[in-house]
Amino acid sequence: MIDIRQQEEMFIAIGNMLHRKVEAYAIGETALMLMSVKNSTLDMDIVFDKIEDRLEFYNVLKKLGAKESDVTLVYGLKSNTPLMLEFANCRFDMFMNKIVSSYFSDPMKERAKQTHEFGKLIIKVADPNDILIMKSVTSREKDINDIIAIVNKSHVNWNILVSEAEEQVRLGNETAIIGLGEKLEKLSNRKIISIPKDVLDKLWKLLGKQIKGKKKEIQK
Repeated sequence: MIDIRQQEEMFIAIGNMLHRKVEAYAIGETALMLMSVKNSTLDMDIVFDKIEDRLEFYNVLKKLGAKESDVTLVYGLKSNTPLMLEFANCRFDMFMNKIVSSYFSDPMKERAKQTHEFGKLIIKVADPNDILIMKSVTSREKDINDIIAIVNKSHVNWNILVSEAEEQVRLGNETAIIGLGEKLEKLSNRKIISIPKDVLDKLWKLLGKQIKGKKKEIQK
């Protein structure tokens, strides 16, 4: 596990060893640490837009002493798994545009406004709304806790959540709407977070539209 200071030191070490500028997006707990929502993490989740940038980042980590890690122990046999390395009490998960079932969409990239430069390493921080979307499709308890923290500590834009859930389905992430809707409804019913009723209404309406679309495809 690493804290905010150690995470910054890691990024600086990597940035100082890169041969050229590399741009990446911080998601998950890595992003939440950069926006001061969390204080520590066991894994650093990074998304790359260019395969050569991921390779450069990966090679520098190896030169710094990072060791290979078995991706199947964490992600099983799922597709779109990351390159994975263990380094300094932390695991680096390095994805390419798709994070298992979630797509790092163009709107997500545009919303990643917060930027940090560590030498030649440029880290853009995913918007909290988009982190919430990505965490809603998992079943891990820590992701539920992160969703609660995002809602309680950030100014969630419910319209972005609804529109991005629809965008995820359009891209092929078929569980995005139902995953988000179920998580939000469960937390709302338990009085853990407060969610506008019309948000759930919009999500269930979109889910109905999605189901009708699938039925039409089957009937063709």
